[in-house]
Amino acid sequence: MSEESEIEGEAKDLGRELSFFEKYLSIWVALCILVGVALGRFIPIIPNTLGEFEYAHVNIPIAILIWFMIYPGMAEIDFKSILGVKEKPKGLIVTWGSNWLIKPFIMYALFSFFMTVIFKGLITPELQTQYIAGAVLLGSAPCTAMVFVWSYLSDGDPAYTLVQVATNDIILLFAYVPLVTLLLGIGGISVPYETLILSVMLYVGIPLATGYLSRVYLIRKKGKEWFENVFLEKIGKFTILGLLFTLILLFSFQGDIIINNPLHILLIAIPLTIFTFTIFSIAYSWAYLWGIEHEVAAPAAEIGASNFFELAVAVAISVFGVSSGAALATVVGVLVEVPVMLSLVWIANRTRKYF
Repeated sequence: MSEESEIEGEAKDLGRELSFFEKYLSIWVALCILVGVALGRFIPIIPNTLGEFEYAHVNIPIAILIWFMIYPGMAEIDFKSILGVKEKPKGLIVTWGSNWLIKPFIMYALFSFFMTVIFKGLITPELQTQYIAGAVLLGSAPCTAMVFVWSYLSDGDPAYTLVQVATNDIILLFAYVPLVTLLLGIGGISVPYETLILSVMLYVGIPLATGYLSRVYLIRKKGKEWFENVFLEKIGKFTILGLLFTLILLFSFQGDIIINNPLHILLIAIPLTIFTFTIFSIAYSWAYLWGIEHEVAAPAAEIGASNFFELAVAVAISVFGVSSGAALATVVGVLVEVPVMLSLVWIANRTRKYF
């Protein structure tokens, strides 16, 4: 079998229908919010105790859960797929341009406008700053794992989606910290540069390297079929479980803030929803006007519209703390993403005939 055929076959395995947990992810997130808030309110000794396990401003229990979330997605990626970059370059230019030259700046501008102008009387200046910071962390990290689902549901080219994700992950390692530092600096938000770098290495660099090395080792030891059909199938379940338990912990730390300000979740969700539709529209229209085929255009737009929320949550916790408004903003991103992205998949499928 040729290398190109192997990549195609692997990519098709990554594309799948939504699992039961994925399909109703927004419901599970909402339930975790309720459980977490109740835990923090009625059994505060649990979050208080877990909150003490920190090293270098990193909460150890949450860090472990986030590794569970991130590692399975990293192990799925075969970086041999980058060899296909030279073919169909337009689709890559669209996803790179929308993700790194457009998306973070629109997120910052949109949230700054909503938080400091539209919602000015409803949110304190301190929380305005925190929510903008969380939005920047979210908007500067393109999707890594769930985009395979969106691509599959919109009949995207699975091999090309794999290339898009792999190259974006490499760019993420080098561009995330400068972008976040620049945008937060514009807003007058001071963040420790070293903590940002540590967070990216901790939650992207290490899982990426571990995923690659374990992939190479296990395929050599057990074979590619076992790795894809047995190993990935088993560890894939940890992503959702890690996410749900992380949310319970996060909201147990944020219980008082949410009870005192329940409206804030809605106020964060409104600009996030507008942002998602805006980025999708820009990338999708760009691809259409450039004459890119639909099977490449749809995933290119979906990667920009969705976010690597696992990383955003982890960095928000490391930089601003588990009970910060920044952490809350990134978590609301999880709540919003699934229903909004499913609506964008529907739009992509309904407009396929125009490509």
